[in-house]
Amino acid sequence: MRQMWVEFKAFALGGNMLDLALGFIMGTAFATVVQSLAKNVLMQLVAAIFGKPDFSRFDLPIHGADIRYGAFLTDFLNFLLLAAVLFAMVQLMKRLGLGNFKAQGQMECPYCKEFVQSDALICRYCTAELEPALVDAEEERRELMARRNPGNEVRSDVS
Repeated sequence: MRQMWVEFKAFALGGNMLDLALGFIMGTAFATVVQSLAKNVLMQLVAAIFGKPDFSRFDLPIHGADIRYGAFLTDFLNFLLLAAVLFAMVQLMKRLGLGNFKAQGQMECPYCKEFVQSDALICRYCTAELEPALVDAEEERRELMARRNPGNEVRSDVS
């Protein structure tokens, strides 16, 4: 029983499981903020423009059945607003340098800034020749220099 407890603690508190749990919690909190912005701010702007915060009262009676196209319009508008808010927030986070938006096994092309496979020799977007080891070393050097000299530009001609 004691061995099982030790294994469970190693599993539950291990790096991957803990990272996953924290990511889930942060994702849930982020989703709540995005939904609140879309629902409480943007949908209220829709209400100010059209006079109603939702269109769920609109329906079309056909042979005794109500086709509730208004509820669909409300849900669709909520989806569009939510997607727009999420897109804007991710773009803002990328511009501010927050978060890690680099996919596993990929690197950023130093010329066109698109992500390519980390073992690629030629960028498939701008066709520039890449040397993966040198690109990674250059990135690490720039990050190190930026940490040493915060606020100063890193010159690429300095070794």
